[in-house]
Amino acid sequence: MNAVASVNLVGITGIARRLVQDGALDEAVARSAMTQAAEAKVPLAQWIAEKKLVAPAQMAAANAVEFGMPVLDASAFDPSHNALKLVSEELLQKHHVLPLFKRGNKLFVGTSQPTQTAALAEIQFHTNLVVEPILVDEDQVRRVLEQWQNASGGQLGGSLGDDDEGLDNLEVGGGLGDDEGSESGVDAKGDDTPVVKFVNKVLVDAIRRGASDIHFEPYETDYRVRLRIDGLLKTVARAPTKLNQRIAARLKVMAQLDIAEKRVPQDGRIKLNLSKTKQVDFRVSTLPTLFGEKVVLRILDGSAAKLGIDKLGYEADQQKLFMDAIHKPYGMVLVTGPTGNRRDAHQLRAAFRCR
Repeated sequence: MNAVASVNLVGITGIARRLVQDGALDEAVARSAMTQAAEAKVPLAQWIAEKKLVAPAQMAAANAVEFGMPVLDASAFDPSHNALKLVSEELLQKHHVLPLFKRGNKLFVGTSQPTQTAALAEIQFHTNLVVEPILVDEDQVRRVLEQWQNASGGQLGGSLGDDDEGLDNLEVGGGLGDDEGSESGVDAKGDDTPVVKFVNKVLVDAIRRGASDIHFEPYETDYRVRLRIDGLLKTVARAPTKLNQRIAARLKVMAQLDIAEKRVPQDGRIKLNLSKTKQVDFRVSTLPTLFGEKVVLRILDGSAAKLGIDKLGYEADQQKLFMDAIHKPYGMVLVTGPTGNRRDAHQLRAAFRCR
């Protein structure tokens, strides 16, 4: 007679019942685990895995039956795969998950604990992707993450373009005097080179993608960079959280802001000369947050503002009405439009040049 059949399973539920039936977990240990997991308000499967009450292979097999999910063999997974770059190293280590591949707006994540919904929700928040769990052996998740960590060395980056052409020839000027901000500890010309190169790459990439805003955002366990393109914010890069102050300092130096002042918001301006004929301005705003300074840049492409009123696509009667309003001695002209469509630069500047 099977010894498992004589075990009293009354009151033992979920994954614990499956493990007891498989002979991987003792009845008394299962009952104790259920009680302790409930007191700690932790999912039972997560509690059993964290306390290492059963072998990872046994846990994966039980989860496969309990949740109706096949176990994926990730032993041949390439740790240099691009999906890994979509999630910060801090989140990977915190939740012990393995981003496997991306399909459309879905990110498929390998996990040994399919019940850790809070972890999957946090990854979904940081990636702006729908996260789908795939069952993977705990040992395989750990080995692949260690391989990737050793290979990557914690480099800065994300989904920025790989083309570095033109970065070394950038000329940066702030909105104030040239001497202000010189006591920042981060030289505007090239000290702290990895951060300088990272920031320059973000700025150039934003211009190339036609972004209207750049958001540098610190969080407790993550640091992300987002671009506003066609009115929507898109995450394009991440950086280790330990670099958040240095990235903010670099941007404040470029904008000639007071790098020592971190308690109040500041506003400044950056002038970026991409070439002898092209200059792009950035309006810079900093905001102190709980986890560091958030910095937002509004891109002001001066070359786009050199259009005349005749080049803006008005019908003749519309242009006459608009110009009549501009020439009125009093009143108000209300210009509306979505974020980043250059309402002031394209329309008002062209109109006032015709006055």
